[in-house]
Amino acid sequence: MDDVGRLPVGEEGEGIKVTLDGLAREGARRMIAVALEVEVEEYVCSFSEEVSGDGRRLVVRNGRAQERRVTVGSGTIAVRAPRVNDKRVDAETGERRRFSSRILPAYARRSPKVTEVLPVLYLHGLSTGDFGPALRDLLGEDAAGLSASSIGRLTESWQAEHAAFRTRELRFHQYAYWFVDGVHVSVRLGEDPKPCLLVVIGVREDGVKELLAVEDGYRESTDSWAAVMRDLKHRGANEPKLVAGDGALGTWAALTDVYPNARRQACWVHAIANVLDCLPKRLQPRAKTMLHEIMEAPTRVDAAAALERLRAESAAKYPKALAKLDRDWQHLTAHAASPKPSDEPRSAPGETAADLSRGTAQKE
Repeated sequence: MDDVGRLPVGEEGEGIKVTLDGLAREGARRMIAVALEVEVEEYVCSFSEEVSGDGRRLVVRNGRAQERRVTVGSGTIAVRAPRVNDKRVDAETGERRRFSSRILPAYARRSPKVTEVLPVLYLHGLSTGDFGPALRDLLGEDAAGLSASSIGRLTESWQAEHAAFRTRELRFHQYAYWFVDGVHVSVRLGEDPKPCLLVVIGVREDGVKELLAVEDGYRESTDSWAAVMRDLKHRGANEPKLVAGDGALGTWAALTDVYPNARRQACWVHAIANVLDCLPKRLQPRAKTMLHEIMEAPTRVDAAAALERLRAESAAKYPKALAKLDRDWQHLTAHAASPKPSDEPRSAPGETAADLSRGTAQKE
């Protein structure tokens, strides 16, 4: 390819010989080559003082590896990575140490970003046989690892990982709180034109969040949520102290049936949005600040005091706004009766009970 520093132009009417995609691929190739050189140079220099008995350095350059083609976001490029001869021996295992590039690992044929986009395309309905033709123009004629057989193997791997995720045991941790929500997606799965993914995120007693379930269901019906919760219970998930979610009635009906002692925490994101909808725009900033004071109150007594301050300013002219809070008050302040961070052991910063009250989704 010609020097990318110039754009050679032929006779009038011939146009530019170097394409934009070609420039992008050549630029990517050169940057990767420079990065690999810097990485190897730093590695060799870091062990320059380690020498053998005859005074020779133990870590030196060793030419270049054979050329391989790697698919990155800008296309497929040819790369010859520099090699390292590392003669040091691990004192514990007795084995030779080896240099491993973080930029271009051994046997890598695709960048992680290219690999991440493949399941997205698959979910959008692109068949395994169409991956090669669909991506050939974008990533080059010899795009690595995008044949029908390669995509088939990746699909089997994704399905195996999903099956393992759905059947793993959950009895090894105690979950203090849950976030639950139904996420409507545009991806078509089966005959349902708009499925709903039922998502459960658990907050362990040490403050760590963990994805517990992602299941497709019929909208947010009671039967669908009950099936998800029964499966979690069957796999050993304990009854949470508090469950935060929006106002979907199916969620709470299922929770009462499967985990009857778990307290319900209404979503403050939805509650605040509903209150602000009843107020004129000029009053919304002030009301939003006061609503956050209610949400962040450490006890129900403090929350009730903050509510009365808001009521004194807005209830006379806008009774509907406060009526929404009064209707769900017990559920909105359930977090105030839950254990505080000081009451439970925590090994890392995480969600407190009050954090759950912020809800799990933006208002649709």
